[in-house]
Parts: sequence; structure tokens; C-alpha cells
Amino acid sequence: MSSTDSGVWSSIAKEVKALVDEKNCHPILVRLAWHDAGTYDHKTKTGGPHAAMRFATGESGHASNAGLAIARNLLQPIKDRYPQVGYADFWSFAAYVAIEAAGGPHIAFQEGRVDATEADEKVPAGRLPDGAQGADHLRWVFDKMGMNDQEIVVLSGAHTLGRCHKDRSGFEGPWTVTPNHFSNNFFRTLVDNKWVVKSGSNPSQFEDEATKSLIMLPTDMVLLSDEKFKPHTERYYKSESVFFEEFSNAWIKLTQLGASNLQPVQWSLSSE
Repeated sequence: MSSTDSGVWSSIAKEVKALVDEKNCHPILVRLAWHDAGTYDHKTKTGGPHAAMRFATGESGHASNAGLAIARNLLQPIKDRYPQVGYADFWSFAAYVAIEAAGGPHIAFQEGRVDATEADEKVPAGRLPDGAQGADHLRWVFDKMGMNDQEIVVLSGAHTLGRCHKDRSGFEGPWTVTPNHFSNNFFRTLVDNKWVVKSGSNPSQFEDEATKSLIMLPTDMVLLSDEKFKPHTERYYKSESVFFEEFSNAWIKLTQLGASNLQPVQWSLSSE
């Protein structure tokens, strides 16, 4: 793929930022990119960021992707103005913009992901994390992508954005009091509160004992209880700058899974 002019990416960035500023849709754009990329299996070299969800069959119908049509529809008018950019690159880049626009780090972006075709073999369901499970499940999911314990924890920090919706994941409620601000607040909220199982929740979820207004999932709670996850959780609790740096590295790895011959591009949210 030939390199797209950097001015195009900065133009896209400004349009995506305007969208998230208006719609407060930072979290769902990040979730779209996450779920597009997180299907990768390094053993079979299948899945990964290839925008297969734009087709009516396959990944768009997976239960784990419920509600993501909202993100795809929000982005489509912008995508229509940039036909020279592939969907997989565009969805991934939109999340980079959403993270920075929410107060997160500026993350270096590379283009060149290959869009899936409707004729491609369909990726099976079940490759993405199930929030009702535990540490063994998380390791199984992330090992498939070639990720280690530190990367599991730091990418879980993306829960600093957004909330759960009962009609999408089965869970309900926000992780933090700042769901549209990217920070280490997920880790601070996780560590600083006492969590109890929410009465009547199905699937089971946790709520903060003090206000009962915040939630954690079973996969969040193991970041404290698992002896190998906990030290990383504590590091990100103590230092937002460490979290930002290590999240950026893991996010780049995630959104480039299975992609080759990528080309770096320059982009900026500034008005200069």
C-alpha cells in the first residue's frame, strides 16, 4: 500500500475529534478497534484488524460485538470522505484519535492493514474476553494474540473509558466517575474501593460498597487477586505516566496484529 499523505490523516483526526467532542463516543470507538483487532490468533494467522464487521455475516453478529454498529454508523460519514483510506486503518486510527481526545497519550500510527473481503473465511466467535470469567480465561485470550501478563493488565486499563450496557454485554454501569476521560483512574478506582458482588446481578458483577454506583467485572477483579497481575496493577495505580507509556506500546501491538509492511504516518490534533 502506498503511503497516504500525512495531511489526510490529520484531517481525519480533526473530523473524528469533532465527532467525539459532540457525541461523547470516545469509548465505543476504542471498543470497535479493540474488537476488530483482538480476534487475532498467532498460530493460525487469522483474525486481527481487518474490518470484517462491516459485513452482515460473521463478526458483526458475534454477541461480543453487540452495539458496535453504533460506532460504525457514526464513523461512516467521515469514512465516505476519505475513500483512499481502508476501513481497517480508519477504524483503528479513529480509536487512536479518541484516546488522545479523551486526554490520553498521542500514539504513533502506522497504515497498511488489509481489509477483509466478504468471501474471506469467517473468524469464529469466542476469541474476545468474556468479562464473567477469570484469570485463566484472560491468559488464554491474550496468549492467542501473543500478549503477556503485563499487556493484559495495561490493556485492561482501557476500561477507564466507557461503561457497560445490559443489552450489549449483560453487565450494567460505569467503571469510573470519568467515563469519557482517559487516565489511570480505572486502576485508582479498582484499588481504592471495596468491592462486593451486586445483589441479583446475572452475570455476576461487582459494585463499590460505598456508593453502589461503580462496577467491576470478574475479569477486572482478578487484576488485583492474581499474584502476577497485581504488581502491574499497582504500578499503573501509582503512575499515570507509566500507564500511558506502556499502554501506548501495547495498543500499537494490539492494533497491528497480523499486519505487515506497515508505514508510519504523521498526524496531529493540533490546529497548526
